[in-house]
Formats: sequence, C-alpha cells, structure tokens
Amino acid sequence: MTRAVNGSVSRNRRKKVLRMAKGFRSVRSRVFRKARESVEKALCYAYRDRRARKRDFRRLWIARINAAVRADGMTYSQFMYGLKKANVELDRKVLSDMAIHNEQSFSALMDTARAQLSS
Repeated sequence: MTRAVNGSVSRNRRKKVLRMAKGFRSVRSRVFRKARESVEKALCYAYRDRRARKRDFRRLWIARINAAVRADGMTYSQFMYGLKKANVELDRKVLSDMAIHNEQSFSALMDTARAQLSS
C-alpha cells in the first residue's frame, strides 16, 4: 500500500501563504516558514488596524471641527453642546466635511449653537 502524504493539499496551502506574502521583502516572500510568520503577523496588524482606523478618523474629524470653531471664537465642546441642545444630529464626519468645503452652512450651524448656548 502506498503512503499518503497529502502532497497536493500541503502544496496548495503553502502556495496560498506565499501568494499572500507577495510583495514582502527578501526571504519573507520566498521561504515558506518566514512567509508564514510574516503573513500571520500582517493579518494580526490588519485586524487591529481596521479597528484603529475608526478611532483615527474620529480624532481627525474632531481636530478639524475644533480648528474651524476656534477660528470663530468658540470651543469644540461648547459647539457640540450647542448643537445637541438644538437637536442637530449631524455626525462628526459630516461636520468636518462642512467645515472644509461648505463654510457658509457651517457658520450657520455655529450661529445655531451660539443661540442655544445663550438661551
């Protein structure tokens, strides 16, 4: 009886890992053992950073809103509190985009927030 070595299955598994390691430098893209280590680490980083990206973008949007609001003599927290009191339900992504591309409507929102804070 012949010995079963799972040749095609093992080869396909290795080819899959080497395909995923394509573009890695040096031995990491050519030697299976190093490629597997690199691919595992890369997949861990990808998983982690898909979650971190959401946090990073939120921080960016807040920084942009804060800069636009401070240019008009207000703080970010006052602005957001005024919008909340005015029942304006725009998220930070939209507010950031408005601050950059649509300054007239953003200043109208600032006036709305100011009016709510003074009342």
